[in-house]
Amino acid sequence: MGWLVRGEVRKLWVGQMVSAAGSSITTVALPLVAVLTLQASPLEMGLLSALTVLPHLVFGLPAGLVVDRVSLRRLLVWADVGRAVLLGSIPAAAAAGVLEMGQLYGVAVLAGVITLLADTAAQTLLPALVSRAELMRANSASLLTTNVASTTGPSAAGFLVQAVSAPFAILVDALSFVVSAVTSYLIREPARVEAPERMPVRLSTGLRVLFADRVLGPLTLSATVASLFGAMQGPLVVLYLVRELHWSPAYVGIALTASGAAAVVGTLLATAWCHRVGIGRAYLSGQLLSVVSGAALATGLVPVIYLGQMVSGLGMALFGIPQRTLRQSRIPPHQLGQATATWRTLVIGGQALGAALAGVLGTALGLRPTLLLSTAGMLIGVLIAALSPLRTIKTLG
Repeated sequence: MGWLVRGEVRKLWVGQMVSAAGSSITTVALPLVAVLTLQASPLEMGLLSALTVLPHLVFGLPAGLVVDRVSLRRLLVWADVGRAVLLGSIPAAAAAGVLEMGQLYGVAVLAGVITLLADTAAQTLLPALVSRAELMRANSASLLTTNVASTTGPSAAGFLVQAVSAPFAILVDALSFVVSAVTSYLIREPARVEAPERMPVRLSTGLRVLFADRVLGPLTLSATVASLFGAMQGPLVVLYLVRELHWSPAYVGIALTASGAAAVVGTLLATAWCHRVGIGRAYLSGQLLSVVSGAALATGLVPVIYLGQMVSGLGMALFGIPQRTLRQSRIPPHQLGQATATWRTLVIGGQALGAALAGVLGTALGLRPTLLLSTAGMLIGVLIAALSPLRTIKTLG
């Protein structure tokens, strides 16, 4: 990975790693704030999770237009500053004794909008910093840093919550975005590729680019369906482990860390696995493994839950790298920002519906049946990809 010595990639890489470490703490700490500090119900937990990703559904298409028209470096800097302020407001409100669910909802929405812009900008910037031949390794390294940071974060979050309370654990995430803002500021952004003359720029451009491609169309549909049902698990996992299985915050953090540790291993193996079985089948195998966690959680058995978290984490890395690389390599550079934002609108925005369904179904059916239902839905996403031309794609071509 000699290309890692290139200064601009390293700056983006370091910023993503630091902010990912902080965000992984908030991933655990924020729901624990709702559960332990504010005594949230399953419906409130579902709403909180839905509001975190709802901006991707509502603002995803316009975000693509923004990313294709502004400096990516400046956008990354202001996004980091904005998230630092928003997250810092939670421990400030807790210290003042005025923290309420309404504030968590507001932070979730605003931080979601900013994260949409920042992640779209980062994924658009990376292909401009490396050659096509280095793109898969670059995505592997990018996800590796994220996964390494995310592995330590949940355990740290569990212990931080017990030591200083959930609201103040989030302060670490706010500080991480300050560091990320500095590294983003230091990036020297390359010149943007201009769109051909008279090519109209519309909100529908990203949809057209994705679904006109015989590979990206089913890839997008498969990921959207699997993501929607997978999101049904997110808001219920902490609630299920704490209230039904009576796990402590520390044990919750360790369980999530098991998934992160396996994701690190998967990231290290993903490039070699893509070369061995083909990039399409690598995506399929990873997606299938990621389905395991929901069924494992439903058993209520501690060893099975830990094993399920590890298998799922391995799978997420194995499908994440090929899907991102396929998109970046098959989409023209001048349309990458809009197509990436559209992808996030469908795949991540769809998680808002999944999270909302989790709250409703978790209340009506119970937590365990809802986890099993989400697992069945994720398998539909796997089937869509398996029946498409995606399974025949071996290389980037």
